[in-house]
Amino acid sequence: MKLSDLSSEPKLIEITIDDKDILETYGEPLTFYTYDRQPLDVFLRLANIDGKNTVELINIVKTLILDEKGKPVITDKNTLPSNVMMKAITKVTEQLGK
Repeated sequence: MKLSDLSSEPKLIEITIDDKDILETYGEPLTFYTYDRQPLDVFLRLANIDGKNTVELINIVKTLILDEKGKPVITDKNTLPSNVMMKAITKVTEQLGK
C-alpha cells in the first residue's frame, strides 16, 4: 500500500464525555469535536510538554477541542470548568493515540 492511499484531509469527529460524574453533574453527556488527524507539530508539542508547563498544554488543547463547526470552544474569553477540561483533554489524548 502506498502512503498516499492513507493520506486525506482531516475530518471533524464527535467525541462524547459520558462518565458517571459528568452525567450526575450535567444530567446528560457532553459532546465536542476534534479532527481525526492532527499535524505533526501538534504531536511534537504534546510530547515535549512536561508536567509543569500547563500553559503550553492549554494552548495546544485550545486548538483540539472544537465545536461542530470546527471553531475552538476555548477562547481568550471562554473556558471550560476544570473537571470538564480534564476529561476533554483525556478524551482528545486517547483519540490522538489511535
